[in-house]
Amino acid sequence: MVGQVVDKEMFLAGFDLNEDSTASSSDLFNVTLGTNLTAGKLHSVELMGVQCGKDCYSISIASALTFLAGIYQVMMAVFRLGFVSVYLSTPMLDGFATGASFTILTVQAKYLLGLKIARHQGYGTVAVTWINIFINIHKTNLCDLITSAICISVLVAGKEIQERYKNRLKIPLPTELIVVAGATLASHFGELNSRYSSSVSGHIPTGFIPPQVPNFGLVSRLALDAIPLAVISFAFTVSLSEMFAKKNGYTVRPNQEMLAIGFCNIIPSFFHCFTTSAALAKTMVKDSTGCQTQVSSLISALVVLLVLLFFAPFFYDLQKCVLACIIIVSLRGALRKFKDVPAKWRASRNDAIVWLVTMSATALISVEMGLLVGIVFSMICVIFKTQKPKVSLLGRANDTDLYEDMDEYKNLIPPPRVQVFRFQAPLYYANKDSFLKSLYKAVGVEPFLEMTIRRKAEKKAKDMSLKQAKANGDRNNGEVVIGLVQRELDFHTIVLDCSAIPFIDSTGMACI
Repeated sequence: MVGQVVDKEMFLAGFDLNEDSTASSSDLFNVTLGTNLTAGKLHSVELMGVQCGKDCYSISIASALTFLAGIYQVMMAVFRLGFVSVYLSTPMLDGFATGASFTILTVQAKYLLGLKIARHQGYGTVAVTWINIFINIHKTNLCDLITSAICISVLVAGKEIQERYKNRLKIPLPTELIVVAGATLASHFGELNSRYSSSVSGHIPTGFIPPQVPNFGLVSRLALDAIPLAVISFAFTVSLSEMFAKKNGYTVRPNQEMLAIGFCNIIPSFFHCFTTSAALAKTMVKDSTGCQTQVSSLISALVVLLVLLFFAPFFYDLQKCVLACIIIVSLRGALRKFKDVPAKWRASRNDAIVWLVTMSATALISVEMGLLVGIVFSMICVIFKTQKPKVSLLGRANDTDLYEDMDEYKNLIPPPRVQVFRFQAPLYYANKDSFLKSLYKAVGVEPFLEMTIRRKAEKKAKDMSLKQAKANGDRNNGEVVIGLVQRELDFHTIVLDCSAIPFIDSTGMACI
Protein backbone atom coordinates (compact mmCIF):
# COMPACT_ATOMS: atom_id res chain seq x y z
CA MET A 1 0.00 0.00 0.00
CA VAL A 2 2.87 2.37 0.72
CA GLY A 3 4.28 1.70 -2.74
CA GLN A 4 0.93 2.40 -4.38
CA VAL A 5 0.61 5.77 -2.62
CA VAL A 6 4.21 6.68 -3.47
CA ASP A 7 3.70 5.74 -7.14
CA LYS A 8 0.53 7.83 -7.30
CA GLU A 9 2.15 10.92 -5.79
CA MET A 10 5.25 10.51 -7.95
CA PHE A 11 3.09 10.34 -11.06
CA LEU A 12 1.11 13.44 -10.01
CA ALA A 13 4.38 15.27 -9.40
CA GLY A 14 5.50 14.54 -12.98
CA PHE A 15 8.13 11.88 -12.38
CA ASP A 16 8.61 9.06 -14.87
CA LEU A 17 7.85 5.78 -13.07
CA ASN A 18 9.38 3.64 -15.81
CA GLU A 19 13.04 3.10 -14.97
CA ASP A 20 13.80 1.87 -18.49
CA SER A 21 11.82 4.47 -20.36
CA THR A 22 12.91 5.29 -23.88
CA ALA A 23 13.13 8.68 -25.42
CA SER A 24 9.89 8.30 -27.26
CA SER A 25 7.99 7.29 -24.16
CA SER A 26 9.51 10.21 -22.27
CA ASP A 27 8.49 12.62 -25.02
CA LEU A 28 4.94 11.27 -24.87
CA PHE A 29 4.99 11.70 -21.08
CA ASN A 30 6.15 15.30 -21.47
CA VAL A 31 3.40 16.11 -23.96
CA THR A 32 0.71 14.46 -21.83
CA LEU A 33 1.57 16.13 -18.52
CA GLY A 34 3.22 19.28 -19.78
CA THR A 35 6.38 18.49 -17.80
CA ASN A 36 9.99 18.11 -18.79
CA LEU A 37 11.60 14.77 -17.93
CA THR A 38 14.40 14.56 -20.46
CA ALA A 39 15.36 18.05 -21.51
CA GLY A 40 18.93 18.24 -20.31
CA LYS A 41 18.35 17.49 -16.62
CA LEU A 42 16.31 15.22 -14.43
CA HIS A 43 12.92 16.36 -13.25
CA SER A 44 12.81 17.65 -9.66
CA VAL A 45 10.30 19.05 -7.19
CA GLU A 46 10.87 21.73 -4.57
CA LEU A 47 10.30 20.59 -0.98
CA MET A 48 10.97 22.91 1.97
CA GLY A 49 13.06 25.17 -0.26
CA VAL A 50 15.21 22.31 -1.59
CA GLN A 51 15.11 20.76 -5.06
CA CYS A 52 14.19 17.11 -4.62
CA GLY A 53 14.83 14.43 -7.24
CA LYS A 54 13.03 11.14 -7.81
CA ASP A 55 14.61 9.18 -4.96
CA CYS A 56 14.47 12.08 -2.55
CA TYR A 57 10.78 12.77 -3.31
CA SER A 58 9.73 9.12 -2.98
CA ILE A 59 11.49 8.83 0.40
CA SER A 60 9.85 12.05 1.57
CA ILE A 61 6.38 10.74 0.64
CA ALA A 62 6.98 7.43 2.41
CA SER A 63 8.29 9.15 5.55
CA ALA A 64 5.36 11.60 5.72
CA LEU A 65 2.88 8.78 5.12
CA THR A 66 4.48 6.72 7.88
CA PHE A 67 4.35 9.65 10.30
CA LEU A 68 0.65 10.24 9.60
CA ALA A 69 -0.22 6.55 9.97
CA GLY A 70 1.54 6.51 13.34
CA ILE A 71 -0.36 9.59 14.52
CA TYR A 72 -3.68 7.97 13.54
CA GLN A 73 -2.78 4.75 15.36
CA VAL A 74 -1.80 6.56 18.57
CA MET A 75 -5.09 8.50 18.44
CA MET A 76 -6.99 5.22 17.98
CA ALA A 77 -5.19 3.79 21.02
CA VAL A 78 -5.99 6.89 23.11
CA PHE A 79 -9.68 6.56 22.25
CA ARG A 80 -9.55 2.81 23.05
CA LEU A 81 -10.57 1.63 19.60
CA GLY A 82 -8.71 -1.65 19.93
CA PHE A 83 -12.02 -3.43 20.50
CA VAL A 84 -12.28 -3.89 16.74
CA SER A 85 -9.98 -6.89 17.17
CA VAL A 86 -12.90 -8.88 18.62
CA TYR A 87 -14.24 -9.15 15.08
CA LEU A 88 -11.19 -11.19 14.05
CA SER A 89 -12.64 -14.69 14.35
CA THR A 90 -10.46 -17.80 14.49
CA PRO A 91 -11.61 -19.24 11.12
CA MET A 92 -11.00 -15.85 9.52
CA LEU A 93 -7.50 -15.60 11.00
CA ASP A 94 -6.62 -19.13 9.90
CA GLY A 95 -7.89 -18.47 6.38
CA PHE A 96 -6.05 -15.18 6.25
CA ALA A 97 -2.79 -16.79 7.37
CA THR A 98 -3.11 -19.57 4.80
CA GLY A 99 -3.94 -17.16 1.97
CA ALA A 100 -1.10 -14.83 2.93
CA SER A 101 1.26 -17.81 3.11
CA PHE A 102 0.26 -18.87 -0.39
CA THR A 103 0.86 -15.30 -1.60
CA ILE A 104 4.34 -15.27 -0.04
CA LEU A 105 5.10 -18.67 -1.58
CA THR A 106 4.04 -17.33 -4.97
CA VAL A 107 6.23 -14.24 -4.67
CA GLN A 108 9.24 -16.37 -3.68
CA ALA A 109 8.68 -19.08 -6.32
CA LYS A 110 10.46 -17.15 -9.07
CA TYR A 111 13.67 -17.10 -7.01
CA LEU A 112 13.61 -20.90 -6.70
CA LEU A 113 13.76 -21.12 -10.49
CA GLY A 114 16.11 -18.20 -10.99
CA LEU A 115 13.58 -16.29 -13.11
CA LYS A 116 13.86 -12.53 -13.49
CA ILE A 117 10.21 -11.45 -13.39
CA ALA A 118 9.04 -7.99 -12.35
CA ARG A 119 6.98 -8.07 -9.16
CA HIS A 120 3.33 -7.32 -9.84
CA GLN A 121 1.87 -4.39 -7.94
CA GLY A 122 -1.84 -4.30 -7.12
CA TYR A 123 -4.57 -6.90 -7.12
CA GLY A 124 -4.24 -10.42 -8.47
CA THR A 125 -0.57 -10.87 -7.59
CA VAL A 126 -0.86 -14.66 -7.28
CA ALA A 127 -2.56 -15.20 -10.65
CA VAL A 128 -0.35 -12.76 -12.56
CA THR A 129 2.85 -14.10 -10.99
CA TRP A 130 2.07 -17.75 -11.77
CA ILE A 131 1.13 -16.84 -15.34
CA ASN A 132 4.46 -15.06 -15.78
CA ILE A 133 6.31 -18.00 -14.20
CA PHE A 134 4.79 -20.51 -16.63
CA ILE A 135 5.38 -18.18 -19.58
CA ASN A 136 9.07 -17.90 -18.64
CA ILE A 137 9.55 -21.45 -17.33
CA HIS A 138 11.92 -22.25 -20.20
CA LYS A 139 14.32 -19.63 -18.80
CA THR A 140 14.79 -21.54 -15.55
CA ASN A 141 18.34 -21.33 -14.17
CA LEU A 142 19.44 -24.91 -13.45
CA CYS A 143 21.99 -23.78 -10.88
CA ASP A 144 19.32 -21.97 -8.84
CA LEU A 145 16.91 -24.90 -9.25
CA ILE A 146 19.46 -27.45 -7.98
CA THR A 147 20.49 -25.16 -5.11
CA SER A 148 16.82 -24.69 -4.14
CA ALA A 149 16.20 -28.45 -4.13
CA ILE A 150 19.23 -29.06 -1.90
CA CYS A 151 18.40 -26.24 0.51
CA ILE A 152 14.73 -27.23 0.86
CA SER A 153 15.73 -30.85 1.50
CA VAL A 154 18.19 -29.83 4.23
CA LEU A 155 15.75 -27.37 5.81
CA VAL A 156 12.81 -29.81 5.83
CA ALA A 157 15.03 -32.55 7.25
CA GLY A 158 16.19 -30.19 9.97
CA LYS A 159 12.59 -29.23 10.83
CA GLU A 160 11.51 -32.87 10.99
CA ILE A 161 14.42 -33.75 13.28
CA GLN A 162 13.64 -30.71 15.41
CA GLU A 163 9.97 -31.72 15.78
CA ARG A 164 10.67 -35.41 16.39
CA TYR A 165 13.44 -34.95 18.97
CA LYS A 166 12.46 -31.57 20.44
CA ASN A 167 12.25 -33.06 23.95
CA ARG A 168 15.81 -34.36 23.75
CA LEU A 169 17.46 -31.35 22.10
CA LYS A 170 18.73 -28.72 24.51
CA ILE A 171 18.74 -25.93 21.91
CA PRO A 172 17.01 -25.53 18.52
CA LEU A 173 18.99 -26.72 15.53
CA PRO A 174 20.48 -23.70 13.67
CA THR A 175 19.50 -25.20 10.31
CA GLU A 176 18.87 -21.84 8.62
CA LEU A 177 22.22 -20.45 9.76
CA ILE A 178 24.04 -23.53 8.50
CA VAL A 179 22.27 -23.34 5.14
CA VAL A 180 23.06 -19.62 4.71
CA ALA A 181 26.72 -20.05 5.65
CA GLY A 182 27.20 -23.15 3.49
CA ALA A 183 25.38 -21.66 0.49
CA THR A 184 27.35 -18.41 0.70
CA LEU A 185 30.68 -20.27 0.76
CA ALA A 186 29.63 -22.58 -2.08
CA SER A 187 28.47 -19.66 -4.21
CA HIS A 188 31.63 -17.65 -3.54
CA PHE A 189 34.21 -20.36 -4.19
CA GLY A 190 32.17 -22.00 -6.94
CA GLU A 191 31.70 -18.64 -8.71
CA LEU A 192 28.07 -19.53 -9.37
CA ASN A 193 27.14 -16.01 -10.41
CA SER A 194 29.82 -15.57 -13.06
CA ARG A 195 29.85 -19.16 -14.33
CA TYR A 196 26.11 -20.03 -14.24
CA SER A 197 24.44 -16.58 -14.04
CA SER A 198 22.93 -17.49 -10.66
CA SER A 199 21.05 -14.61 -9.05
CA VAL A 200 22.87 -13.37 -5.93
CA SER A 201 22.16 -10.69 -3.34
CA GLY A 202 24.80 -8.39 -4.84
CA HIS A 203 26.00 -5.14 -3.35
CA ILE A 204 24.27 -4.17 -0.10
CA PRO A 205 24.83 -0.49 0.86
CA THR A 206 26.28 0.07 4.33
CA GLY A 207 25.79 2.95 6.76
CA PHE A 208 22.79 5.18 7.60
CA ILE A 209 21.09 8.19 6.04
CA PRO A 210 21.10 11.17 8.46
CA PRO A 211 17.74 11.59 10.29
CA GLN A 212 15.38 14.28 9.05
CA VAL A 213 12.00 15.68 10.10
CA PRO A 214 9.17 14.41 7.84
CA ASN A 215 7.97 16.95 5.30
CA PHE A 216 4.79 18.41 6.82
CA GLY A 217 3.96 20.09 3.53
CA LEU A 218 2.87 16.68 2.22
CA VAL A 219 0.54 15.98 5.16
CA SER A 220 -2.57 17.51 3.58
CA ARG A 221 -2.08 15.46 0.40
CA LEU A 222 -1.56 12.20 2.28
CA ALA A 223 -4.12 12.60 5.08
CA LEU A 224 -6.76 10.36 3.46
CA ASP A 225 -4.28 7.79 2.14
CA ALA A 226 -2.87 7.27 5.64
CA ILE A 227 -6.24 6.28 7.18
CA PRO A 228 -6.70 2.85 5.51
CA LEU A 229 -2.97 2.25 5.86
CA ALA A 230 -3.14 2.81 9.64
CA VAL A 231 -6.23 0.64 10.08
CA ILE A 232 -5.02 -2.24 7.91
CA SER A 233 -1.54 -2.11 9.46
CA PHE A 234 -3.07 -2.44 12.93
CA ALA A 235 -5.54 -5.14 11.88
CA PHE A 236 -2.77 -7.09 10.15
CA THR A 237 -0.54 -6.90 13.22
CA VAL A 238 -3.29 -7.86 15.67
CA SER A 239 -4.51 -10.70 13.46
CA LEU A 240 -1.01 -12.24 13.42
CA SER A 241 -0.65 -11.56 17.15
CA GLU A 242 -3.93 -13.35 17.87
CA MET A 243 -2.91 -16.25 15.64
CA PHE A 244 0.41 -16.84 17.41
CA ALA A 245 -1.10 -16.07 20.83
CA LYS A 246 -3.54 -18.92 20.29
CA LYS A 247 -0.74 -21.21 19.17
CA ASN A 248 1.64 -20.42 22.05
CA GLY A 249 -0.88 -19.81 24.84
CA TYR A 250 -0.79 -16.12 25.73
CA THR A 251 -3.11 -13.11 25.42
CA VAL A 252 -2.93 -9.93 23.37
CA ARG A 253 -4.06 -6.44 24.44
CA PRO A 254 -5.13 -4.66 21.24
CA ASN A 255 -4.89 -1.10 22.58
CA GLN A 256 -1.35 -1.70 23.81
CA GLU A 257 -0.42 -3.17 20.43
CA MET A 258 -1.95 -0.17 18.66
CA LEU A 259 -0.01 2.27 20.83
CA ALA A 260 3.22 0.34 20.26
CA ILE A 261 2.85 0.13 16.51
CA GLY A 262 1.86 3.82 16.40
CA PHE A 263 5.15 4.89 17.98
CA CYS A 264 6.95 2.32 15.83
CA ASN A 265 5.75 4.42 12.89
CA ILE A 266 6.18 7.93 14.33
CA ILE A 267 9.78 7.55 15.55
CA PRO A 268 11.19 5.69 12.50
CA SER A 269 9.59 8.24 10.17
CA PHE A 270 12.39 10.62 11.22
CA PHE A 271 14.90 8.02 9.99
CA HIS A 272 13.47 7.59 6.46
CA CYS A 273 11.56 4.39 7.29
CA PHE A 274 8.20 3.37 5.88
CA THR A 275 5.10 2.08 7.68
CA THR A 276 5.68 -0.74 10.15
CA SER A 277 3.48 -3.81 10.33
CA ALA A 278 3.80 -7.44 11.34
CA ALA A 279 5.52 -9.63 8.76
CA LEU A 280 4.07 -13.10 8.38
CA ALA A 281 7.16 -14.64 6.77
CA LYS A 282 9.63 -13.29 9.34
CA THR A 283 7.29 -14.13 12.23
CA MET A 284 6.94 -17.70 11.04
CA VAL A 285 10.69 -18.01 10.65
CA LYS A 286 11.14 -16.87 14.26
CA ASP A 287 8.37 -19.12 15.53
CA SER A 288 9.73 -22.14 13.68
CA THR A 289 13.22 -21.57 15.12
CA GLY A 290 11.90 -21.51 18.70
CA CYS A 291 12.05 -17.77 19.49
CA GLN A 292 9.80 -16.91 22.47
CA THR A 293 10.81 -13.53 23.93
CA GLN A 294 11.79 -10.03 22.81
CA VAL A 295 15.43 -10.99 23.24
CA SER A 296 15.16 -12.60 19.80
CA SER A 297 14.09 -9.23 18.34
CA LEU A 298 17.01 -7.51 20.07
CA ILE A 299 19.45 -10.05 18.66
CA SER A 300 17.87 -9.73 15.19
CA ALA A 301 18.21 -5.94 15.37
CA LEU A 302 21.85 -6.22 16.43
CA VAL A 303 22.56 -8.65 13.59
CA VAL A 304 20.90 -6.32 11.07
CA LEU A 305 22.91 -3.42 12.52
CA LEU A 306 26.15 -5.37 12.16
CA VAL A 307 25.22 -6.35 8.61
CA LEU A 308 24.42 -2.75 7.68
CA LEU A 309 27.66 -1.46 9.16
CA PHE A 310 30.20 -4.22 8.58
CA PHE A 311 29.08 -7.61 7.28
CA ALA A 312 27.00 -6.66 4.24
CA PRO A 313 29.85 -7.23 1.74
CA PHE A 314 30.22 -10.85 2.94
CA PHE A 315 26.70 -11.66 1.68
CA TYR A 316 27.42 -10.43 -1.83
CA ASP A 317 27.52 -14.01 -3.22
CA LEU A 318 24.53 -15.36 -1.25
CA GLN A 319 22.00 -16.69 -3.76
CA LYS A 320 18.49 -15.24 -3.57
CA CYS A 321 17.01 -18.71 -3.96
CA VAL A 322 18.51 -19.69 -0.59
CA LEU A 323 16.63 -16.93 1.19
CA ALA A 324 13.46 -17.92 -0.69
CA CYS A 325 13.88 -21.52 0.48
CA ILE A 326 14.11 -20.43 4.13
CA ILE A 327 10.93 -18.37 3.80
CA ILE A 328 8.97 -21.08 1.98
CA VAL A 329 9.92 -23.84 4.43
CA SER A 330 8.81 -21.63 7.32
CA LEU A 331 5.31 -21.49 5.75
CA ARG A 332 4.72 -25.22 6.16
CA GLY A 333 2.52 -24.83 9.23
CA ALA A 334 0.10 -22.40 7.61
CA LEU A 335 -0.07 -24.33 4.33
CA ARG A 336 -0.83 -27.57 6.18
CA LYS A 337 -4.19 -26.10 7.18
CA PHE A 338 -5.50 -27.11 3.75
CA LYS A 339 -5.70 -30.64 5.16
CA ASP A 340 -8.04 -29.44 7.93
CA VAL A 341 -10.75 -28.19 5.55
CA PRO A 342 -12.81 -31.46 5.51
CA ALA A 343 -12.76 -31.58 9.31
CA LYS A 344 -13.78 -27.91 9.50
CA TRP A 345 -16.66 -28.59 7.08
CA ARG A 346 -17.94 -31.47 9.20
CA ALA A 347 -17.63 -29.50 12.43
CA SER A 348 -19.17 -26.23 11.20
CA ARG A 349 -20.03 -25.35 7.63
CA ASN A 350 -20.25 -21.69 8.53
CA ASP A 351 -16.67 -21.62 9.86
CA ALA A 352 -15.44 -23.59 6.85
CA ILE A 353 -17.04 -21.11 4.45
CA VAL A 354 -15.50 -18.16 6.33
CA TRP A 355 -12.09 -19.86 6.09
CA LEU A 356 -12.45 -20.55 2.36
CA VAL A 357 -13.70 -17.04 1.50
CA THR A 358 -10.96 -15.32 3.51
CA MET A 359 -8.24 -17.57 2.14
CA SER A 360 -9.44 -17.14 -1.46
CA ALA A 361 -9.77 -13.36 -1.18
CA THR A 362 -6.32 -13.06 0.42
CA ALA A 363 -4.65 -15.25 -2.19
CA LEU A 364 -6.51 -14.11 -5.31
CA ILE A 365 -7.07 -10.39 -4.66
CA SER A 366 -4.53 -9.04 -2.18
CA VAL A 367 -3.47 -9.48 1.44
CA GLU A 368 -5.05 -6.18 2.54
CA MET A 369 -8.34 -6.81 0.73
CA GLY A 370 -8.37 -10.39 1.98
CA LEU A 371 -8.28 -9.18 5.58
CA LEU A 372 -11.07 -6.68 4.91
CA VAL A 373 -13.19 -9.26 3.05
CA GLY A 374 -12.67 -11.77 5.86
CA ILE A 375 -13.82 -9.35 8.58
CA VAL A 376 -16.87 -8.18 6.63
CA PHE A 377 -17.85 -11.69 5.58
CA SER A 378 -17.53 -12.98 9.16
CA MET A 379 -19.87 -10.23 10.37
CA ILE A 380 -22.33 -11.00 7.56
CA CYS A 381 -22.31 -14.66 8.60
CA VAL A 382 -23.12 -13.67 12.19
CA ILE A 383 -26.03 -11.54 11.00
CA PHE A 384 -27.21 -14.34 8.71
CA LYS A 385 -27.16 -16.80 11.62
CA THR A 386 -29.50 -14.53 13.56
CA GLN A 387 -31.80 -14.43 10.53
CA LYS A 388 -31.87 -18.23 10.17
CA PRO A 389 -31.45 -19.53 13.72
CA LYS A 390 -32.21 -23.00 14.96
CA VAL A 391 -35.76 -23.37 16.28
CA SER A 392 -37.43 -26.38 17.86
CA LEU A 393 -40.47 -27.71 19.66
CA LEU A 394 -39.66 -29.18 23.04
CA GLY A 395 -40.86 -32.31 24.71
CA ARG A 396 -40.53 -33.59 28.29
CA ALA A 397 -38.43 -36.58 29.23
CA ASN A 398 -40.29 -39.26 31.19
CA ASP A 399 -40.79 -38.49 34.89
CA THR A 400 -38.52 -35.41 34.75
CA ASP A 401 -38.79 -31.66 34.31
CA LEU A 402 -36.21 -31.73 31.50
CA TYR A 403 -37.39 -30.41 28.12
CA GLU A 404 -35.36 -31.00 24.92
CA ASP A 405 -35.71 -30.82 21.15
CA MET A 406 -38.08 -33.53 19.94
CA ASP A 407 -36.29 -33.72 16.58
CA GLU A 408 -32.96 -34.56 18.23
CA TYR A 409 -34.08 -36.89 21.00
CA LYS A 410 -36.45 -39.84 21.00
CA ASN A 411 -39.19 -40.78 23.50
CA LEU A 412 -39.97 -37.19 24.46
CA ILE A 413 -43.56 -36.39 25.37
CA PRO A 414 -45.03 -32.98 24.48
CA PRO A 415 -47.27 -31.41 27.14
CA PRO A 416 -50.96 -32.07 26.39
CA ARG A 417 -52.46 -29.32 24.22
CA VAL A 418 -49.40 -27.09 24.85
CA GLN A 419 -46.62 -26.18 22.39
CA VAL A 420 -43.20 -25.30 23.89
CA PHE A 421 -41.17 -23.29 21.35
CA ARG A 422 -37.42 -22.54 21.61
CA PHE A 423 -35.72 -19.77 19.56
CA GLN A 424 -31.89 -20.00 19.68
CA ALA A 425 -30.77 -16.49 18.71
CA PRO A 426 -31.07 -12.87 19.85
CA LEU A 427 -34.53 -11.41 19.24
CA TYR A 428 -34.20 -7.90 17.87
CA TYR A 429 -35.50 -5.63 15.14
CA ALA A 430 -33.66 -7.37 12.29
CA ASN A 431 -35.00 -10.89 12.89
CA LYS A 432 -38.44 -10.32 14.39
CA ASP A 433 -40.11 -11.40 11.16
CA SER A 434 -37.96 -14.54 11.05
CA PHE A 435 -39.00 -15.30 14.64
CA LEU A 436 -42.70 -15.03 13.83
CA LYS A 437 -42.43 -17.09 10.64
CA SER A 438 -40.51 -19.87 12.37
CA LEU A 439 -43.02 -19.88 15.26
CA TYR A 440 -46.02 -20.09 12.95
CA LYS A 441 -44.38 -22.85 10.91
CA ALA A 442 -43.45 -24.87 14.00
CA VAL A 443 -46.91 -24.81 15.62
CA GLY A 444 -48.69 -25.14 12.27
CA VAL A 445 -50.86 -22.05 12.65
CA GLU A 446 -50.69 -18.74 10.78
CA PRO A 447 -52.74 -16.32 12.93
CA PHE A 448 -53.66 -13.85 10.22
CA LEU A 449 -54.47 -16.62 7.76
CA GLU A 450 -56.45 -18.39 10.48
CA MET A 451 -58.41 -15.21 11.19
CA THR A 452 -59.13 -14.74 7.51
CA ILE A 453 -60.35 -18.34 7.16
CA ARG A 454 -62.57 -17.96 10.20
CA ARG A 455 -64.04 -14.67 8.96
CA LYS A 456 -64.87 -16.25 5.62
CA ALA A 457 -66.37 -19.28 7.33
CA GLU A 458 -68.43 -17.07 9.65
CA LYS A 459 -69.66 -14.95 6.78
CA LYS A 460 -70.58 -18.01 4.78
CA ALA A 461 -72.32 -19.56 7.78
CA LYS A 462 -74.15 -16.33 8.52
CA ASP A 463 -75.42 -16.07 4.95
CA MET A 464 -76.61 -19.65 5.04
CA SER A 465 -78.28 -19.21 8.42
CA LEU A 466 -80.05 -16.05 7.27
CA LYS A 467 -81.39 -17.82 4.23
CA GLN A 468 -82.52 -20.72 6.41
CA ALA A 469 -84.05 -18.28 8.93
CA LYS A 470 -86.03 -16.51 6.24
CA ALA A 471 -87.29 -19.82 5.01
CA ASN A 472 -88.29 -20.91 8.55
CA GLY A 473 -89.26 -17.50 9.90
CA ASP A 474 -86.69 -17.74 12.72
CA ARG A 475 -84.55 -14.63 13.20
CA ASN A 476 -82.26 -15.87 16.04
CA ASN A 477 -81.07 -19.07 14.35
CA GLY A 478 -78.31 -17.24 12.45
CA GLU A 479 -76.57 -16.11 15.63
CA VAL A 480 -76.54 -19.65 16.99
CA VAL A 481 -74.97 -21.00 13.80
CA ILE A 482 -72.26 -18.33 13.86
CA GLY A 483 -71.28 -19.30 17.37
CA LEU A 484 -70.93 -22.93 16.32
CA VAL A 485 -68.50 -22.22 13.44
CA GLN A 486 -65.09 -22.84 15.08
CA ARG A 487 -62.02 -24.76 13.92
CA GLU A 488 -60.59 -26.99 16.62
CA LEU A 489 -56.77 -26.61 17.18
CA ASP A 490 -54.41 -29.22 18.62
CA PHE A 491 -53.31 -26.84 21.39
CA HIS A 492 -54.62 -23.96 23.45
CA THR A 493 -51.32 -22.47 24.75
CA ILE A 494 -47.87 -21.61 23.34
CA VAL A 495 -44.94 -21.44 25.79
CA LEU A 496 -41.82 -19.55 24.65
CA ASP A 497 -38.53 -20.93 25.96
CA CYS A 498 -36.29 -17.83 26.10
CA SER A 499 -33.30 -19.54 27.73
CA ALA A 500 -31.41 -19.57 24.41
CA ILE A 501 -32.15 -15.89 23.62
CA PRO A 502 -29.11 -13.80 24.71
CA PHE A 503 -30.91 -10.44 24.48
CA ILE A 504 -34.19 -8.87 23.38
CA ASP A 505 -34.63 -5.27 22.28
CA SER A 506 -37.81 -3.19 22.43
CA THR A 507 -38.91 -4.32 18.96
CA GLY A 508 -38.48 -7.94 20.03
CA MET A 509 -40.54 -7.33 23.15
CA ALA A 510 -43.32 -5.77 21.10
CA CYS A 511 -43.15 -8.78 18.76
CA ILE A 512 -43.67 -11.17 21.67
